[in-house]
Amino acid sequence: MSTAVATVTNEILAMRGSFNTVMADRHMNFEREAGFAIQAITSGDYIMKVALANPQSVRDAVTNIASIGISLNPAKKQAYLVPRKNKICLDISYMGLMDLAMDTGSIKWAQANIVYGKDTFASNGLDKPPLHSFDPFSKDRGELVGVYVTVKTADGEYLTETMAIDEVYAIRDRSESWKKDQSGPWKTDAGEMIKKTVVKRAYKYWPKTERLENAIHYLNTDGGEGVVFNQEPENKCPADVLESYILKAKGAQSSDALTAIWQDGLAKIKATNDIKAYNEFKAVVSIRGDYLKGLEVDAEFSEADQ
Repeated sequence: MSTAVATVTNEILAMRGSFNTVMADRHMNFEREAGFAIQAITSGDYIMKVALANPQSVRDAVTNIASIGISLNPAKKQAYLVPRKNKICLDISYMGLMDLAMDTGSIKWAQANIVYGKDTFASNGLDKPPLHSFDPFSKDRGELVGVYVTVKTADGEYLTETMAIDEVYAIRDRSESWKKDQSGPWKTDAGEMIKKTVVKRAYKYWPKTERLENAIHYLNTDGGEGVVFNQEPENKCPADVLESYILKAKGAQSSDALTAIWQDGLAKIKATNDIKAYNEFKAVVSIRGDYLKGLEVDAEFSEADQ
């Protein structure tokens, strides 16, 4: 073992106590994660050079792995150690963010995909994921037009967030690394960042989990991505708009009518970035939806008895 490798190895192994103290997921194993960290840092000359020059950043990265509860296991593709701005940073993938939400029970299932101009994409109602189809063997799917993430919550509800590519690039342009010299993950991993951007915006509407909140806060600050969604103005949905859609939802006479009201109201309320109004509207729609489904089931039984 070379002196450099021994130095990095000893630095990481010395973190055992700190790692176990802040560990968010008690199923994590220090020896295993330490091995992944050593493997990542000793895999290339440049990352090794940065680690030796800034050992504190190595310690910080290992601590963040434990406090967030994310694994460096290459097979999981959740997180990586990368050299960025002369320090070692923990980089969490969009898959890692979704896995955090699923691991904590916030959601059951999730997927994020990029949409191209020649793809077919359409919303498919309140309780179903959107329709997205394309030829996986095509060499020309057209220009990149947007991205979406769909999750299934613990109560069986599907939530879909969509972003046009112009919206994504507007977020990118606020990134400190991009504004400075158009570098960083937006330059090296554009597709990953596009998907991560829609996940980071969508998670505000998912059931809350502390580990996911911590992960996104880390990425936007110490992680160097420099995109802080919380800087968006705290707008409020006009009371008459919210009341109007709540009354429409309560008066819906069929599941199809309720779905149309939900989609229309969702677009209006989300545009105001008012999470409280969104949750209030969603609760009313869910209650009315359950009631209408019950009526439809009763009607089916009545028809069967005749």
